[in-house]
Amino acid sequence: MQEAGRPGLGEMTAVFARIGLISFGGPAGQIALMHRVLVDEKRWLDEARFLHALNYCMLLPGPEAMQLATYSGWLLHGTRGGLIAGLLFLMPGALVLVALSIVYLLAGEVTLVQGLLFGLKAAVLAVVLEALLKVSKRALHSPAEVGTAVLSLLAIMLLKVPFPVVIVAAMAVGMLGYLLGGNRAHRVESAASIDAPPLAHLFTTLALWLGIWLRPLALLFLTLGADHVFTQEGGFFSIMAAVTFGGAYAVLAWVAQQAVEIHGWLQPDEMLTGLGLAETTPGPLILVLVFVGFLGGARLSGLDPVLGGLGGALVALWFTFVPSFLFIFAGAPYLEKLREVKWLSAALGSVTAAVVGIIANLALWFGMHVLFGRVETLMAGPLEIPVPQMASLDIASLLIAAAAVVALSVLRLNMIAVLAMAAIMGIVISALG
Repeated sequence: MQEAGRPGLGEMTAVFARIGLISFGGPAGQIALMHRVLVDEKRWLDEARFLHALNYCMLLPGPEAMQLATYSGWLLHGTRGGLIAGLLFLMPGALVLVALSIVYLLAGEVTLVQGLLFGLKAAVLAVVLEALLKVSKRALHSPAEVGTAVLSLLAIMLLKVPFPVVIVAAMAVGMLGYLLGGNRAHRVESAASIDAPPLAHLFTTLALWLGIWLRPLALLFLTLGADHVFTQEGGFFSIMAAVTFGGAYAVLAWVAQQAVEIHGWLQPDEMLTGLGLAETTPGPLILVLVFVGFLGGARLSGLDPVLGGLGGALVALWFTFVPSFLFIFAGAPYLEKLREVKWLSAALGSVTAAVVGIIANLALWFGMHVLFGRVETLMAGPLEIPVPQMASLDIASLLIAAAAVVALSVLRLNMIAVLAMAAIMGIVISALG
């Protein structure tokens, strides 16, 4: 598939605004959505370049889907495009989550809002499955690549192998295959790589974005002191930004323990409430940290609860997501040039196959939790096997998901129209109980 040319900045902005508003379903759904829009519909990126960007984002700490949006925007319009795409991917969900956090703080009840959005989650499952099939067909060209994808899926889903270990192992397999002279599968040719800037550009970019990231933390420390909740949150979320390999679920248990037991920002059950809110809003799941920051600021800042909560939410947003812009703007120009290095391309090609397995794992996890009310874990030696309880099957979600599959894959209806119809079905079903 050939790229269709670079869009104007206004058109790119409009498209990423649309992506940001409907990016439900966690990383699997969001990656699927961007693939459908940027590769299939607009053809602004070809398959090889999209997968290359995805490989890099999977190697980074932080929200891979938000970073993929930033990388894609950077490919289309440089730093300005990356900022626009990343912010538009992030801010709709952040604003919705802040609003829901205020509702929770003042009323303690958000069940109705969650009920109104469950139709969207069922429809997103169809988008995820469609993208998984397309990416698999285009990324897996040999038995070795299929095997890498399957092993990646099993390692993460059943053995709970840490995410970075899977990626590093896949890179090692690809590099070994190249060194041994293995005939790697033919790949789709992509547009020419972008020339890498001089190393001085790297140091300048690092200095700029490290300052944007860390100077506000120093300011909080100097003005409010080390013990103030905003300063503590700034340091805590900065650490999260540097260690969240594998997405939000990889660190949620640790976040909950620190936020509840060490800092006292939340009650034990409120972390699950925040996770539920983050799952039903657009944007990356790690936005749950905005809920954590909001409640910490509301309760411990000494300000009016809503004002303190807004301050805590802003701290969470800044120190969680600014590092992602640093990683993309510092690394992307050089990674694009490195696509020409054959041994590295072979290593990243193997990562592509592993990423297919990772997306499959996310899709399975998402699908089980959308369609079933209870998913238990069966232990079989070292294996942890997720087993959905058939009695808890949500028939309404199954029907909405099936209708969305037919609408997207058979009738070829517009995705926004399908999501809108699913939302209406969800509202009606929620109203009927």
